[in-house]
Amino acid sequence: MKKKLLIVLIIVIVSSCTTQINSARETNKNPIIPIVGGDVDEYGCKASAGYTWSVLRNECVRIFEIGARLDHYGQDDKLVTTSSFVIFETNSGNKAELFLDTERKSIILVRKNEGQPWVKDDWQLIPWKGYVLKKGNDIKYTGK
Repeated sequence: MKKKLLIVLIIVIVSSCTTQINSARETNKNPIIPIVGGDVDEYGCKASAGYTWSVLRNECVRIFEIGARLDHYGQDDKLVTTSSFVIFETNSGNKAELFLDTERKSIILVRKNEGQPWVKDDWQLIPWKGYVLKKGNDIKYTGK
């Protein structure tokens, strides 16, 4: 009698486990799997490959390859570990596109003559020992 009871108990346990496994398989039939490299923005640039849309060049660019790196300075002139980049118009160099780590869209700066700073609103990119980027009177970034 004990053997029969034990066999029945084992059959009940095994069949309930099988039902749970089949139920789990049914719910995971079509899992959502992200596609690697499927992060194309509205311009067709793939951020996962390092591409960003450049208004100035009208194409996807890798700013860390073609741009000048500007290191961010925090309070008391302490270097912060973030960087921004600037790329320049290829023809005259009178326009500069600023890619800030704090902004979603780039900023186009314009200069009037060679040797003068590129300006937009309260941003100024000054060509001095590389570049100095100021917002108002505060130095925000420097780089070469």
